[in-house]
Amino acid sequence: MNVSARNTFSGKITALTDGAVNAEVEIGLSGGDRIVAIVTAGSVKSLGLAVGKDAVAYVKAPWVMLLAGPQNVRFSARNQLSGTVSSVQKGAVNTEVGIQLPGGATVYAVVTNEAVMELGLKAGVAATALIKASHVILGVPA
Repeated sequence: MNVSARNTFSGKITALTDGAVNAEVEIGLSGGDRIVAIVTAGSVKSLGLAVGKDAVAYVKAPWVMLLAGPQNVRFSARNQLSGTVSSVQKGAVNTEVGIQLPGGATVYAVVTNEAVMELGLKAGVAATALIKASHVILGVPA
């Protein structure tokens, strides 16, 4: 299946916390990084989500927020993925920024050109991607 989401992370479900309405699902990626998603209880059932099962997390690049350099601020975003800027592709209005994570995965964000300039984002700069758990879409192999 092809999808339009720029970020596709494959792994195994390493934790699942059920709730009355929603569940928190953690996916461990092969390099040791992890992605947390919040899904409905109905999705847990219909997708057959369970610890140890293969899953894919999808995140659209515009849903990713970026921070540059070391951080002295705590955020409520469940996914805080720190790494090094590996690519910067400037467009007319927006720029796609790739951040290489220590485990080998790359997370992509689409932010304004102005934000890239203000944050000083360029290859080799330390950066963190913030992704709300509710912005992560889960899929499982058929």
